[in-house]
Amino acid sequence: MLNVKIICVGSLKESYLREAVAEYSKRLSGFCSPEVIELKEAKIPDSPSVSQINAAIEDEGKRILVAIPPRATVVALCVEGKQLSSEQLAEYIEAASSMAGCLCFVIGGSHGLAEEVKRAAALRLSFSKLTFPHQLMRVILLEAVYRGFNIIKGTKYHK
Repeated sequence: MLNVKIICVGSLKESYLREAVAEYSKRLSGFCSPEVIELKEAKIPDSPSVSQINAAIEDEGKRILVAIPPRATVVALCVEGKQLSSEQLAEYIEAASSMAGCLCFVIGGSHGLAEEVKRAAALRLSFSKLTFPHQLMRVILLEAVYRGFNIIKGTKYHK
């Protein structure tokens, strides 16, 4: 069974988001072995300078890279990434499951992902040109992965 890890910066404070993550994680467990790994956000002041933001991104990036399992297929969520349809994401998940034992999605903090993390990714993925809160992105990603597995299995979930 494919391991699907979602490495994300920051924790979910809102109970409705935690409940949604728990629900999709439960649903996914029928298709894969899901795990959400939360990393602490780097501390920055309320009005940070560009160099403070860059230092925070780099610190978070180093911790993300340590959390990625060896030989995992890495997908970095970033605004400049490639946009895929649900069917294309399903194809990617299916291909990754035959190549690796772990498919690892990475969601950065509110200031984005370090270039080092993006370079480590097999795919840079964008869900939209719109901006979403990184906490909400976790739920959107889990639903998209769940939909992808349903497309692979041919269930009625995806119409």
